[in-house]
Amino acid sequence: MRIIAFDVRPDERDEFERQAARADVDELVCREEPLTASNADDVRGFDAALILGMVSYDEVLLAELAARGLRVLVTRTIGTDHIDLAAAERLGISVSNTSYAPDSVADFTLMLMLVALRKYKPMVYRQNVNDFSLPGLMGRTLGSLTVGIVGTGRIGCAVARRLGGFGSTVIGFDPHQSEAFLPLGTYVTLEELYRGSDVITFHVPATPENDRMVRDETLATMRDGVVLVNTARASLMDVDTLVRGVETGKIGALAMDVFAGEDEIYHASRVNDIIANRDMAYLRQFPNTVLTQHVAFYTREAVNEMVAHAVDAALRCAGRDGEARE
Repeated sequence: MRIIAFDVRPDERDEFERQAARADVDELVCREEPLTASNADDVRGFDAALILGMVSYDEVLLAELAARGLRVLVTRTIGTDHIDLAAAERLGISVSNTSYAPDSVADFTLMLMLVALRKYKPMVYRQNVNDFSLPGLMGRTLGSLTVGIVGTGRIGCAVARRLGGFGSTVIGFDPHQSEAFLPLGTYVTLEELYRGSDVITFHVPATPENDRMVRDETLATMRDGVVLVNTARASLMDVDTLVRGVETGKIGALAMDVFAGEDEIYHASRVNDIIANRDMAYLRQFPNTVLTQHVAFYTREAVNEMVAHAVDAALRCAGRDGEARE
């Protein structure tokens, strides 16, 4: 089987080399540039293309790829919201995502909670200018708080297990309740979770049903000073609501690893650029907000898993002769 990978980062190269040595892989070509209309010809003759999530694969681009014979498209991400899945199906392109152990994101989520609760951001700012004063830096202990987990899949459960070690009271909401969560916390309605949580962390996909879960109406039902953590998808939170919530103190702290409009900003050096995202620039200047550049997944273990699973997915989606399976 012949596979071509795009948007290949230096940190993925070693695992791609290992995957290229597999007996069931005839050829595995790596490209640093993303797969776009300008280089769509590169997929000719390959059975599958592996991509990342910073390009929008709409019907127009997918049609260009299908016209060049591409039958399998695998994204080295969990989310597929950057791919028009309905268009891909109409065009005869099989699409798959990848997965990795939940530990990387779960660890990062707990770190964001602690950074927010212990006011690490202003603490570091002060230390860098030799201000070692205490006023304004008093934090909260995680074990004294109720943490609400929205989405109790693999990552949500991994977060719950870690919170157990801190002694937090854990409550969760998921329309599809998991047996794995039952010994870790208590299921409640979403409304009860909003009302009863000191900290709320989100671990659900970007779907129409989950769009703007945090908006003016829902924020109003939450506790004053609530701490919000989002390592999932930016569309779960309305940015205007977040700004008003931080300005008024309704939101006590905000920690986000995702942000609306991040695709053209994150995962590249922009030190000499003007960042044309006013909401991002405004929100990150507050002492009680922490924005990170979509790196919750970014560990050696997770990167290697995503590459390996992407190759596995390509092989599953395509037969030995390169013809895509139904």
